[in-house]
Amino acid sequence: MQTTAPDLIVLHEHPEWQKPLFAALERRGVSFLPFDVSRAAFSNVEPLRARLYFNQASPSAYLRGNTRAVPLALAYMRTLDLLGAKVLNGADVFALELSKSAQATLLRTLGIDCPHSITFNDVRALRAYTEDIEWPALLKPDQGGSGARIQVVESLAEVEAIFERDPNVWLPDNLFLLQEYLPHDPEKGIVRLEFLGGELLYAMRVITHGRFNLCPSPVCNPDDGNGACEVPEQVVDAPPVEFVPFPDVPRDAVETATRIVRAAKLDIGGIEYLDTLDGRRVFYDINANSNLRPSVAAAFGFDPFERVVDFLVDELKKV
Repeated sequence: MQTTAPDLIVLHEHPEWQKPLFAALERRGVSFLPFDVSRAAFSNVEPLRARLYFNQASPSAYLRGNTRAVPLALAYMRTLDLLGAKVLNGADVFALELSKSAQATLLRTLGIDCPHSITFNDVRALRAYTEDIEWPALLKPDQGGSGARIQVVESLAEVEAIFERDPNVWLPDNLFLLQEYLPHDPEKGIVRLEFLGGELLYAMRVITHGRFNLCPSPVCNPDDGNGACEVPEQVVDAPPVEFVPFPDVPRDAVETATRIVRAAKLDIGGIEYLDTLDGRRVFYDINANSNLRPSVAAAFGFDPFERVVDFLVDELKKV
């Protein structure tokens, strides 16, 4: 058991997702401690416990029975900020990941093509926007995570029926978006670009086969077989999600994604976009919690978690 103060503390709530990172940190001899925010406490008088903190908490924690992990992680990181700690993917970044509506507004203010989105906490309030809504549309929670609670809807009546049938759909954040549906080539899927320290780490195509759970972790979406994910299957008998290396990602797409990463102040994260059938390139998702895909990175000739450790070691040198 470690008795001295670690150099690094990693906030998390999903031990399986963290195994590759922790193993890489151990191989490199980095002094670190995990901090499981799913069952945790902190006080306002304790001193900083490490030189560097790295947030790996996920908005999807509620799907694993860890609903209270998200507010504790956010409160703890705000406390760390006040104490002057260096926190990678800290409170402001995490708050952005927790809000698809804030992401949509950020993309809009950057002048980047993104889905038209309406945020609501009462379905009746959508009636004021009936002339702005095109059907079908995408219904998604403001606090996303692993594609949970996302579905395609055909009418306002269908949206009303969803919440009347099961009011618990509102939980845990009680906020939803009705978002522009973007038809695209299913054979090309969507594109996810992973960034580390403001630079592109790798790009991949994700062939969804109609699914919304596009978590890159092999725990959730293995290269073959069924994953151990708590998100219910939304598409019955569909092939597994495919993650394909994309070395020829367009330069302008990388440049746009880089602008997003810098505006969002992401230390590590993923940016997603798709090319629509009518020729638009639409960016729609900002992920601060990146479950890196070893098989994709291997196609580019490296271990992604070794690269993350390189980055963490460099950051430790700065504090």
